[in-house]
Amino acid sequence: MPKAIPMLVAAAMLLTTAACSSGAADTAPASAGGADGEPVKLRIAWWGGQARHDYTLKVIELYQQKNPNVKIEAEYATFDDYWKKLAPQAAANQLPDIVQMDISYLSQYAGRGQLADLTPYTKDGTMDVSSISPNSLTGGEVGGKIMAMNLGVNALMTMYDPELMKKVGVTPPPKDWTWDDFTAIGEKAKASGKMIGGFAFRHDVFFPYYLRTLGQTMFSEDGSQIGYADDKPFIDYFRMYQKWYDAGYLLPLDKEAQKKGTAEEDEVLLGNALWTNGWSNQYLAVANLSKSPLELHPLPGPNGNKGLFLKPSMYFAVTNSSKQKAEAAKFISFFVNDVEANKLIKGDRGVPVSSKVKEALKPLLTPNEAKIFDYIAWAENNSSPMDPPSPVGAVEIEKLLRDTSEQVLYKKLTVEAAAAKFRKEANAILAKNKK
Repeated sequence: MPKAIPMLVAAAMLLTTAACSSGAADTAPASAGGADGEPVKLRIAWWGGQARHDYTLKVIELYQQKNPNVKIEAEYATFDDYWKKLAPQAAANQLPDIVQMDISYLSQYAGRGQLADLTPYTKDGTMDVSSISPNSLTGGEVGGKIMAMNLGVNALMTMYDPELMKKVGVTPPPKDWTWDDFTAIGEKAKASGKMIGGFAFRHDVFFPYYLRTLGQTMFSEDGSQIGYADDKPFIDYFRMYQKWYDAGYLLPLDKEAQKKGTAEEDEVLLGNALWTNGWSNQYLAVANLSKSPLELHPLPGPNGNKGLFLKPSMYFAVTNSSKQKAEAAKFISFFVNDVEANKLIKGDRGVPVSSKVKEALKPLLTPNEAKIFDYIAWAENNSSPMDPPSPVGAVEIEKLLRDTSEQVLYKKLTVEAAAAKFRKEANAILAKNKK
């Protein structure tokens, strides 16, 4: 959902800034900084909307109440600005002790030695993984090491407004709907002055999904080149998308660029679109603001079960520049395992990975929260294993894909020329990063 976002919304709060330190990698866990009641300062950074900021600060307060010698400074931003802030901090070896990490960036930061291996902390009990499945843990692995802790499970979804569909004469589609169904509903929506798509597609997310439905992947197994064999999938996907765009089924690019990616701006919420597409955890913020009930639904197919996968929604990672790695690992363990903390989080960062927490939350869920948990339970039986973490260079390729798609929609490139251009430039990026 997040698009280009203006100024960074960063807050340094709660107490003084933690000192920056060297980036030497640890081979064994350091002792917890607060073991003897000594004052410990940690910095933690994440991205998200205001609701996430608010409850994360409450979780931090809860942790500090239980660990009064620990003081935590929070830094937070919207998605795009978060990475703009993190990059120069990494270059200056001044990363926070704990950083929220996305799968698109995990290989990049881990590959550059900027993240600490959490495996020793899971073995010595600093991080309690007793109620976390091996599959959830491996979601944060790079090179066989746990470089980040999975905070929750997500799946791609279409979120729709049944009442708005009824008003425009559209029947909610079955779970095994197709792209042809998607297009047909778009035609009906347009005829009634409505759109499909509360936000434009994030092609770095949905094009790989489309490839998976065809039994192909975005990247080769070794990450050295584009994974799909020829350009037909690219051409078919963007011809389809171009058709929707030219027909006015989607928000124009200039209006899309003005959005900050917040739930309040979603065109479904504003009553202008029948549905929006994104990750299951993004449902809650929009649904909680909606005056009419919203539903979660899988993306179109055919072969949607091949395309759908369970994804770590996001991670917390400990940075190698931290002087308080063990204390940072302890906080992450608290965030993942503490029931009281998760009563505040309530699955916003994905359905919890701890089975203990998941069971404790079930009776406390609101109807909208329960819908997310139910959808993930359905997806567990109707999905396929996720692709390996994106290779180094993937973030640059995501930007290339976004820029290339805009050239297509603005008619500066034909789809065929765009496909060839993207393959050539993406392979060059991957080859450069493999050296």
